[in-house]
Formats: sequence, C-alpha cells, structure tokens
Amino acid sequence: MSGFTLQRLGMLMEPEPGNIQEVEGVLNPAAARGRDGELYIFPRLVARGNYSRIGIARVRFNEAGDPAGVERLGIALEPETDYERGPDGSGGCEDPRVTFVEPLQRYIMTYTARSPHGPRIAAAVSHDLFHWQRLGLVPFAPFQGLDLSKVDDKDACPFPAAIPNPSGQPELALLHRPLFPGTAPEETCRAASHEVDLDRESIWISYRPISLEAFQPRLVDQFSHHRLASPVSPWERLKIGCGTPPILTRHGWLVVYHGVSEIGQPSNGVHHLSYAAGVMVLSKENPQVIRYRSAEPVLTPTLPQERHGTIANVVFPTGIDRRDDLGSPDRFDVYYGMADYRIGVARLDVPDLLPPGEVVAHQPALVVNARLRDQVPSATWATAYSLVKRPKHESAKRTWRSQYPALDSRRPSRCVFFQ
Repeated sequence: MSGFTLQRLGMLMEPEPGNIQEVEGVLNPAAARGRDGELYIFPRLVARGNYSRIGIARVRFNEAGDPAGVERLGIALEPETDYERGPDGSGGCEDPRVTFVEPLQRYIMTYTARSPHGPRIAAAVSHDLFHWQRLGLVPFAPFQGLDLSKVDDKDACPFPAAIPNPSGQPELALLHRPLFPGTAPEETCRAASHEVDLDRESIWISYRPISLEAFQPRLVDQFSHHRLASPVSPWERLKIGCGTPPILTRHGWLVVYHGVSEIGQPSNGVHHLSYAAGVMVLSKENPQVIRYRSAEPVLTPTLPQERHGTIANVVFPTGIDRRDDLGSPDRFDVYYGMADYRIGVARLDVPDLLPPGEVVAHQPALVVNARLRDQVPSATWATAYSLVKRPKHESAKRTWRSQYPALDSRRPSRCVFFQ
C-alpha cells in the first residue's frame, strides 16, 4: 500500500436541478484560496452537447472544518474566442487549474480550450479570482523538430514559485500532458503490445521566463521542455496526466495525478477504462527529479457516484487546498471529478517520513529510497539526469554505483531508475 492515503469526505457538488448550464455534469474543479481567506472552486459546468463553461463557487465548511457544500457565484469563463469555439457553435473551456504564482503576484488559470483543431492549453490571469483576463493559447517551443503548437494538450498545472530550468536558471514552470497521436487510452488499449514512447507519452515540464509576456507567441523560442514521468505501473498503464497543481510540502513538490488502465474484457469492441489517482513528490530544488511515486493508487473509483455517471469508473483530481486554516500544514483536501458528473473531496495527510518509491524498469530518472536519497548531494542531480536521459541507462547506473557503493545492482530495491 502507498505511504500516502486519501480519506473520502464525501460528495461536494452535483448538477443543480433545472440549471441548463449543468445538465450534463459539474466536475474537475480548480481550487484556490482568495485574498479574503475563503476557498473558491472553479468547476467545469457542462451544458447539453458537452458545451463547457468554468464556474466559480465558494466552499462552505461544517463545524469540524470539513467541506460540506458550495455557494454558486456564477461563471468565471465561458467560450468566447475563436480558440474556444468551433464554427458550428461547439466548443468549451474545460478542466481548469488555478495557482497563485508568487513571482507574478497573480492567480494564473490554465484550462483546456476546445479549439476547432482539438484541445489546447489556454491561460487567464486574475488579481482576485473574480475578474479574469485571457492570455490566449499557451505557446510551446518546437521539440526535436515537432511543432508542439499543433499537438493536442491537456492537464496543465503551473508551479506557484520560480523553478530552476535544466540550466539552473529560475523560470516559470508548467506541468502538462501532450496528447501525441496514438497515445490516447482508447488507442493504446487496443494495441496487442503497448510500448511507451519515453520521449513522448508522458507528463512534461515546460519552462518560460518570469513574465506575463512569456505567454505571448512571439517569445516561444525562449521556452524549453523535458519529460518528467511516463506510465509505469499496471494501474496507470495506458496514460498518466497531471492532476492537482504542485504544492510544496516538507518532502518536496506534491502532485496528485491520474492514471488510466483497462478493466475487464472488451464488449462489442468497447474497451472499459478506469481512472485512478496516485501521488508523486518532486525535489524542491530540482523538480525534474522524482523523490517518490506511489506504486499503487491512493484513490480508485469505488463509490456509486464514481462508478456511474457521464463516464463510468473515474476519479479525476484537479484541485488541492492546504488546511493552514485548521493549523494543519501537512493536511490537504483534494477535490476531484466523480465519473465526469459530480465533484468529490478527499483528505490527504502527508506522512512524517517519505516512503520508499516503487521499483520499475525502463525509466530514465533516479529515485532512491528514503534512507539513501539524502546521501546524494543535491548538486549532482543535474548530472544524474543528463546521464539517465539516454536511451540505455547502463552508463548512468555504472556512474552512480561507482560514486555511491550503497547503490548495489544486486539489490535493485535500494536504487530505482524511475520517472
């Protein structure tokens, strides 16, 4: 079992009877504390025809301090621009994440724009969570000759602080999940032998200069990318994607992410999928290093509301709230979509000690167990990453074993090349 566990607190929000903007679901909310200390969520509101808006609601808490309901406050964003709407009137603003980015002293919302060319990442900025100014589609620099602006993309999660890029310079950073052709779970589950493309089918980090102007397409050549994590465990075999925005804990940057697997046998040519949630902890100093990744999911669809809805068997984490208001900085409430129709909330308490990571083959970054990871000087992480990024990892393994004899190849559970 994972050292991290999620305790369900219950369903928080479901479609309001008679509300045509919510007739097909309320789901996948962002969450952020306002300047007034109140917690606001930004649910995806789905009208007929899968037409999505981003709402805003204030979370109400009970006497014990648990989330107990919401007060609807209206619409934060609805499709208006050409990159959010199709010529036939279709479109949508979907699955937002909201982060207060300290270097900018602004809230940044990233969301999926349902453009005529497919899903793309868009961004908006706010001083107060109530008034949003669009920044447009997020531009990405070409990668190995591939124009990323023409690749479908989802699940964008900004970091709240400046992050060292691969050259060590502080920049804005964004986790996201490019949807390269052939990597959708519906496609990969049909393959008799699914080989993960380690350079593509992944959660990525992209970096950009610390400025709102960095979101302008004319500065796209200043961006850089690298792959962070790929599917490794059975519960996430088909796809992974960023869930909640990174939030700093005693152990590093905490991310609750989603993974997709196939359940049962196909019926009438239809593959049945399950979306579950896991935990990843990234190094504070160098977030391209994964310090921990849960071997098993921390949340799976088991409740009726998670198993039956618009899409069955889905838990989809998107919002997270540190409970400083309760004097509990190691406690987090995670807000998630339930079967693409409702919103649930679960509680995560960060353990005092970081558990060992999972042993997985074919992964090009380094994770060691709790006792050994602190023996590795942080200054060597960048060198290690450049070594293990190669297609074959033997050179990296030899280098690290020579420098750290404790990393014994005969005891693979003590040293994990893991992404």
